Amino acid sequence: MSARPDTPGEDDPGGGRRLAVDVGSVRVGIALSDPSPMLASPLVTLSRDTDADSDIEQVARLVVENEVAEVIVGLPRTLRNRHGVAAETAVRYADRLRDRLGTVPVRLADERLSTVSATKMLSDRGIKGRKQRAVVDQAAAVEILQGWLDARAARRRTDEPGGKGA
Repeated sequence: MSARPDTPGEDDPGGGRRLAVDVGSVRVGIALSDPSPMLASPLVTLSRDTDADSDIEQVARLVVENEVAEVIVGLPRTLRNRHGVAAETAVRYADRLRDRLGTVPVRLADERLSTVSATKMLSDRGIKGRKQRAVVDQAAAVEILQGWLDARAARRRTDEPGGKGA
């Protein structure tokens, strides 16, 4: 299995909130954008449920409740751009979300080092140990989503008439 990350702005659904998912073996971090969409914020950490997929149902509820236009699932790749077990898990999770959500697009975003960045940011803020484990997945989801939103905005600027890409 060797899925590639999607490109922000490609097949863009337009305005509206974006929701990012950082899939872990124990927890699933969720971040949500503002409606514009420009700014990512932490939303919640869910317990991973590989047996009954109750976490998938919770994500689906969040998508409906927040009128989400697009879901971004982090695709953890190695620094050598390879897939490991974590990437395969993320791809399967994205597939299950696609099946469950129907018309809401589910994209894969390269999330190399998002958890490392989130862990460092939390440590720099004095959040360590058990408290850090409780929120690191949300913080990683924020990193994934903010990267996606920034890349989407840059692409939209270059696609505008008179923009850099014109």
